[in-house]
Amino acid sequence: MKNAFFDIDTQIDFLFPAGSLYVPGAERLIPALERLNHFAGDHAIPLVSSMCAHAEDDPEFREWPAHCVVGTVGQFKPPELLLEKRVTLSVAPGACAIEGAQQILFEKNQLDITTSPNFRPLLEKLAADRYVVYGVVTEYCVRFAALALLESGMPVSLVTDAIQTLDAAASAKTLREFTERGGQLATVAEICV
Repeated sequence: MKNAFFDIDTQIDFLFPAGSLYVPGAERLIPALERLNHFAGDHAIPLVSSMCAHAEDDPEFREWPAHCVVGTVGQFKPPELLLEKRVTLSVAPGACAIEGAQQILFEKNQLDITTSPNFRPLLEKLAADRYVVYGVVTEYCVRFAALALLESGMPVSLVTDAIQTLDAAASAKTLREFTERGGQLATVAEICV
């Protein structure tokens, strides 16, 4: 079975208290996120690491505080979550050159990963039989990614001890919606075997 891991928005602005859109408690996920990302690298599993990549005047900032502005420290991923061989796919439509990469830094400028014109072509290139999803925030970007991947018809696992929420009730609703649509819940220990 060919897996693909989706590491959603695990960027400095979200993971650390000094980040501009900090998700309380997200820094505690770093060991789990690191384990998952490096497991993928060690087992030749494609790792898609989505990254918000906003302009300084991004329309999203009407609803959310400014965050993950391209080129700022907050937009980057912590070094322990990066693999050696990586490629960046920008939000501009174009070729999905991912050959030889362990990690695909997949830039997006909206909450929903599917709004990137490169999302569907990337899925075609990955040709995965199963997806594993984790990151932040459960009821927003993680939800969009997990539900979109379920639409592919392939099995999708959501790693419950590698996600973080802003609202417990909204998170519970997301998990319920995900499992009702056929998604499976898993833990880091169950995935990294």
